[in-house]
Amino acid sequence: MFLADVKNGSPVVVGVKQSQKAIARDRAVGVLIARDADDHVTGPVRDLCEAKGITVENVDTMLELGKACGIHVGASVAAVLKTR
Repeated sequence: MFLADVKNGSPVVVGVKQSQKAIARDRAVGVLIARDADDHVTGPVRDLCEAKGITVENVDTMLELGKACGIHVGASVAAVLKTR
């Protein structure tokens, strides 16, 4: 769902801090989290998404998520942004 959107060029922010900011500012429509990322890193993002009612989609690996976001390293979290 969101992974396909990211691959098709939807606006996205990558990383825990940037994703948390987007979620807190109500700019995120969905969040992608890599299954192989550490829970202590992704847990606060999951909690924030639950509090804000934002859908979380799991991606198999950090490498897959990073590649989908157009970066050459793995990513633990990415937030798909609302289009204005």
